[in-house]
Amino acid sequence: MALKVCEIFLSIQGESRFSGFPCIFVRLSGCNLRCRYCDTTYAFEGGEYMTIDKILERSGGSPVKLIELTGGEPLMQRETVELTERLIEKDYTVLIETNGSIDIGALHSKTVIIMDIKTPSSGMSDKMLFNNVRHLKKSDEVKFVLSDRRDYEWSLDIMKRYELTKRCNVLFSPVSNALSPDTLAGWMLKDSLHVRLNLQMHKYIFREKEDGLRL
Repeated sequence: MALKVCEIFLSIQGESRFSGFPCIFVRLSGCNLRCRYCDTTYAFEGGEYMTIDKILERSGGSPVKLIELTGGEPLMQRETVELTERLIEKDYTVLIETNGSIDIGALHSKTVIIMDIKTPSSGMSDKMLFNNVRHLKKSDEVKFVLSDRRDYEWSLDIMKRYELTKRCNVLFSPVSNALSPDTLAGWMLKDSLHVRLNLQMHKYIFREKEDGLRL
């Protein structure tokens, strides 16, 4: 049983409530969406097929026990569910970043789901599987990536409709070079939102340099 892997590396977790902690990233290849602002288009194709045992061996080369499965879209590969289970058996805290268009119901209950609900500016908001909301736990997170005020208003409506702040943690992230963090922060403060301003810390740390250690 093998998965197509784009890269495995150790870096600083730049998003979510785990921001700032060292984290192992397993980036899987392939994505079923094409967001206009995507910053990981290199993961759409290519990569190396690796068995789950090989991924565990590579990841086990570091003592860090926080690991994120990302992409691309990791749930495009059905073996990802087994990989999360094997990692949890080895006492990893497992995060999985998914784009919200594929059923998350089969994931282990200890998996921390970071679900990206695509806003209108992504061009992919009509691809969302909103039935996924019923699977979310208090430990999970929903992320909205915002380009403009329209995205912001749309996200507020989705939050209210699905009572997201009662179900899980909610993150608002500004698109680089489209919406400034201070503008988004101002809107959040004016509306007294119970939402985390989610900046990509790793981009501030590493800039254009290599973003971590390859494993």
